[in-house]
Amino acid sequence: MAGAPIFSPERVTVVGVLNATPDSFSDGGRFVDAEGALDLEAALAAARALVAAGADVVDVGGESTRPGAEPVPVALEIARTRPLVEALAKELPVPLSIDTRRSAVAEAALEAGARIVNDVSGLRSDPALAGAAARAGATLIVGHLRGEPATMQHGIAFGDVLAEVAGELAASLGVARDAGVPRERLVADPGLGFGKRLPHNLALLANVGELRARLGVPVLVGPSRKSFLGELTGDPVDARDLASAVACGIAVFAGADAVRVHDVAGARRAVAVAAALRGARRAAS
Repeated sequence: MAGAPIFSPERVTVVGVLNATPDSFSDGGRFVDAEGALDLEAALAAARALVAAGADVVDVGGESTRPGAEPVPVALEIARTRPLVEALAKELPVPLSIDTRRSAVAEAALEAGARIVNDVSGLRSDPALAGAAARAGATLIVGHLRGEPATMQHGIAFGDVLAEVAGELAASLGVARDAGVPRERLVADPGLGFGKRLPHNLALLANVGELRARLGVPVLVGPSRKSFLGELTGDPVDARDLASAVACGIAVFAGADAVRVHDVAGARRAVAVAAALRGARRAAS
């Protein structure tokens, strides 16, 4: 898997979300029914649409990590994701990511053709996941999360959220490096909405450039349709794409290298404007 980095400093990478779950907060149940059966053709059609809209990466998930979500059995998560990754790898021209906290799921997806592992827990759920990514030569995204999705919105406490998130992400990146993942294949995600309240999310989003400078790796942000946007706008989850695009644009202007979104077309436009403005600001300084 040698070659140019997937998350290149030469562009802002847009990651499209494809959830093969019955209960994700925004799009759960689109391709998996309550009994767990996957509608492969519908999922493939949705992935094609993401790429046609401008996605640089498609991120496949088989376990909801929304607030309050309970974990699913590893075998079920693999059953939801491996066939989908395998089918997508044969057809799509873009890299695939597996959104998982478990090494066994990551290994199955990497064998099926994924090239990226996206771990929202920052290797806290399963440190062996770093070794799985290293052995496969995969890119690894480490997210920030305290606790478990089921309880992460309980007892939230930060003093200096930027410093604390940066420090905890740096520790996760260190675990990944020790496992053999080279720096050029590491990406950090501050975990917007994961165990954070509105002021924490806003501080991380507005200061993503400082976070990037502290960590020394590309930073991905995922504000898409999250509840903090609903707090600001009053919009229900299915009406937050405009606010999501605005948040993506601001993040990119502030220094983000990648965004993870449901509405790729809207984000693509916001990112184009924000990246151009960021370039103009640098040119003038």
